[in-house]
Amino acid sequence: MRFFFEISYTGAHYHGWQAQANAKGVQQVVEEVMSQLLRREVKIVGSGRTDTGVHCRQQFFHADIDTDFVYDKFLVQLNSFLPPDIAIHSIRKVKPDASARYAATERTYEYRITRIKDPLEVGRAFFCYKPLDISALGDAAALLSGEHDFEAFSKVKTDVNHFRCEVKKATWREEGHVLIFTITANRFLRGMVRAIVGTLLDVGSGKITVAQFQQVINSRNRSRAGMNVPPEGLYLHRVKYPSHIFLD
Repeated sequence: MRFFFEISYTGAHYHGWQAQANAKGVQQVVEEVMSQLLRREVKIVGSGRTDTGVHCRQQFFHADIDTDFVYDKFLVQLNSFLPPDIAIHSIRKVKPDASARYAATERTYEYRITRIKDPLEVGRAFFCYKPLDISALGDAAALLSGEHDFEAFSKVKTDVNHFRCEVKKATWREEGHVLIFTITANRFLRGMVRAIVGTLLDVGSGKITVAQFQQVINSRNRSRAGMNVPPEGLYLHRVKYPSHIFLD
C-alpha cells in the first residue's frame, strides 16, 4: 500500500532534501528511522528537492509499506525517533500509482527578509540593510504571473526539458520589519526562487527598473538576473494535490 507522509523541517543542518553519498540529507534521515521502526528497508520519494539550508513548512513524500501499522501510533514513533528539527504531521493512504512528486498540482514558496538586524531571525530570514521601495517590488513581482520561460532564473547546468512555468501568484507582504515574498507555481526550476528574489531586490533598491526586470525575464539569460539570495530565508510553504488520489 502506498502512503503520503506530510513533513516539515528546518534546513540548517542538512544538505537539502536529497539523500547523498557524502552529505546528510533529510531524505536519508527519514528513511533510516522508518526502516528501523518497520524492520525492513524503506525508500521514500519526496514532492521535490530543497537545497542546502532551505527550510520546509510543508512537504510530502510517499512510501510503499506492506506491513500493517496504526497511523496514530506510528506517527508518535516516527516523531520520537526523528531529530527535533524534523517532524511528520500526518499519514494518508493514497492510490497505488499516486506520486508525491508528479501528482502535485502546485507548490508555494516563501522568502523572508528582515530589514533590521534581528538576532531572533538569524538562520530564518535574510538581513537586507538596503532601503527598499515596496511599491516597486510589488510592481515587478506582478510581472511574474502567468506562463513564462524562466531560464533567466534557473541554474545554468540543469537536466530539465524546458524552462516554462506557470506562476499563479507572486506577491509581497509586510509583517513588522519582515518582508515576505510568496510565489505559487505549477513547477519550479533549480534555484529559481532565490534568483527571482535577488533580482527583485535589485528593483527594490533602485539598481534596475521595473521595465528592466521585464527585460531580464525576456532575456532567458541567467547572467542578466541578480544574485541568488541566501538559502536561510527560503521556505517550501505548501504543496497541493488533487483530492481524488487520497483513499482516506
